[in-house]
Amino acid sequence: MTRHRWALAATLTATLATGTALAETNWTGTLEQARGQTVYFHAWGGSEVINDYLRWAAERVEDEFEVTLEHVKVAEIGTTISQILSEKTAGRDSGGAADLVWINGENFAAMKENDLLFGPFTQDLPNYPLVDTDNKPTTLFDFTTPVDNLEAPWGMAQLVFMADTARVDATPRSMLDLLDFARDNPGRVTYPAPPAFHGTTFLKQALLELAADREPLYSPVDEADFDTVTEPLWAYLDLLHPLMWRNGETFTSGAPEMTQLLNDGEIVLSLSFNPNDASNAIANGELPDTVRTYVHDAGSIGNTHFIGIPYNSDNTAAAQVVANFLMSPEAQAHKADTSIWGDPTVLALDKLAESDRALFEQLPAGVATLSADELGAVLREPDASWVPALERAWQQRYAR
Repeated sequence: MTRHRWALAATLTATLATGTALAETNWTGTLEQARGQTVYFHAWGGSEVINDYLRWAAERVEDEFEVTLEHVKVAEIGTTISQILSEKTAGRDSGGAADLVWINGENFAAMKENDLLFGPFTQDLPNYPLVDTDNKPTTLFDFTTPVDNLEAPWGMAQLVFMADTARVDATPRSMLDLLDFARDNPGRVTYPAPPAFHGTTFLKQALLELAADREPLYSPVDEADFDTVTEPLWAYLDLLHPLMWRNGETFTSGAPEMTQLLNDGEIVLSLSFNPNDASNAIANGELPDTVRTYVHDAGSIGNTHFIGIPYNSDNTAAAQVVANFLMSPEAQAHKADTSIWGDPTVLALDKLAESDRALFEQLPAGVATLSADELGAVLREPDASWVPALERAWQQRYAR
């Protein structure tokens, strides 16, 4: 029996060693194939902080892997998804315009449903085992859609609000509190117009807080009575809008404009999907050092954002090399630095080598960044199908 166990253990060890060697050989081949390729990375271009980070990443992958990374700046990634779908409809199954896309939520669901993604591939990336899939389950489920190794986790996100404490004594602790705050501070509150990402997120946060029953939100929207479920949201917004900036007749274009209005003192509250955003903006001189971050008592929406490779990319090897680098401890720690971007990591620090873990431990604490305990509960994203339905309904009711 002992001899049998020894033989079994030896066999397993040999099998694992063979698998590891094969994976290393395959990755070496990917690196060789990637050399000299250009990756056109379609990603939101509305933040100079993020644009600067991607310029840094481009320099690193060029130096280390001889891969050229071109940031194609887009206002809404949905435009790129539509382009890829048009290419597929036209039979353009190679030579696609995009090699890498920054996606999550309804955009990932649409790409997966329409077979627009290359892969599965993340299981082959050397840095993927470092991802904290145990404690960050949103790295495995994009909203409610299983990731199935079709997109690489890139960063964590949670909705937070920001207040200028030089102008605000007490921050709202719920959506109903926000309504009272807007009554007491007319014209000093607003949110971006959907389908701008932060505007849609505001709608989902409000709906999760106000809905009589959240359960229908975690199933496809066509299985629910949309009007009944969303009625509290529209009733709330009908009360809020007349109290907002410019009487709710004009909405901001997105988070960057909100930051500018907060800095100028036109509004006193803003929002972000990055818990470090306020600290980052203070460090870069975009906000006064009196701004602080807060969340609602019931929690706030959180998720993971990802990188996917379109099915018709001709540069899938280089795209995988870029995705793997962006998951590396070096790139994740650089991104988590509030003076650089401040985007929280997807990695499990206890899986890292001591020298890599030190990269995170030595990061400066942001002056306006909440601790993990202060961030509180993370509310699950509704099913991705609710996003376009909410955006259409909002446009029909409030778009000018």
